[in-house]
Amino acid sequence: MISMRYHIVSLAAIFLALALGIVLGATKLSSPLLNDLRSDNADLNNQQSELSTSNDQLNQRIGADEKFAGSVGALTVRGTLPNTNVVLVTTASADPNDRDAVLSLLSRAGATVTGQIQLTNDFSDPLRADQLRQVAATTLPTGATLPEVPQAGAVAGGLLSSVLLAPAGGAPVASAEQGAAVLAALQSAGFVTVTGTPVAGQSVVVLTGAEATGGSEADKAGAVAYFSNQLAQTATGVVVAGRSGSEGPTGTVGVIRGDTALSGTVSTVDNVDSDTGRVATVLALVEQNGGGQGQYGFGANASAQVPTLAVG
Repeated sequence: MISMRYHIVSLAAIFLALALGIVLGATKLSSPLLNDLRSDNADLNNQQSELSTSNDQLNQRIGADEKFAGSVGALTVRGTLPNTNVVLVTTASADPNDRDAVLSLLSRAGATVTGQIQLTNDFSDPLRADQLRQVAATTLPTGATLPEVPQAGAVAGGLLSSVLLAPAGGAPVASAEQGAAVLAALQSAGFVTVTGTPVAGQSVVVLTGAEATGGSEADKAGAVAYFSNQLAQTATGVVVAGRSGSEGPTGTVGVIRGDTALSGTVSTVDNVDSDTGRVATVLALVEQNGGGQGQYGFGANASAQVPTLAVG
């Protein structure tokens, strides 16, 4: 008679055999698979090493290019903007180092910076757009007109054009007294900060940061883009230069490049935080004053790194 103990021992033997079979089978099956995985891992490690080496070489090349641009930048732009009066506009996100470097190169180019205006964060705040329009409407100098457009930035651009721009060496629309009143009203309302006593110029450089932040990014970037475009209706040339990242959809440079109407009038530079970008900013203004335009920098939506100017 078969006892219960026999059944238990028999079942245990069966399960042990099954377990051994599974282990042995898995070992046999997994051996080629493991070899393939090891081979793939080795290939990936090699690719990573090659990419890392290539990246290091590219960084070294960029560093060398930047060092070269920094050493010859002043010589490259020297005398390219003779007898040119430039208004420098910065946004709240513009870096002072970029501003100082561009000012130095403009001086080397022979240009005179006749005014410096900083646009505050409130200038591009969509919640204050109606107030900006109101200030423009109530301070508009006699003889000046505002563009009939919905963008508050463009309206402000029309107002400041009448105060800050005198194309072809002529006189601005506003008198000195009217101009002072306009700037005082904008500054009192918190939209701009004025350095010194601006005098009208013919060309404009707008310096900004990377991309807009803090909510309503596209609206903020658009306010400066439309402002710059409106200045271009009067100025002999307008260049908007931003830091790396400004070429994105929430950067002023990116907004301009994404709109054919804007990019057809305003030149842009997307790497003013580099020596190459600062040189490109000055040369782009030279090109603008000659009737050309372009989009420059390292961004995928740039047409070239720097403008190519005719010599002789």
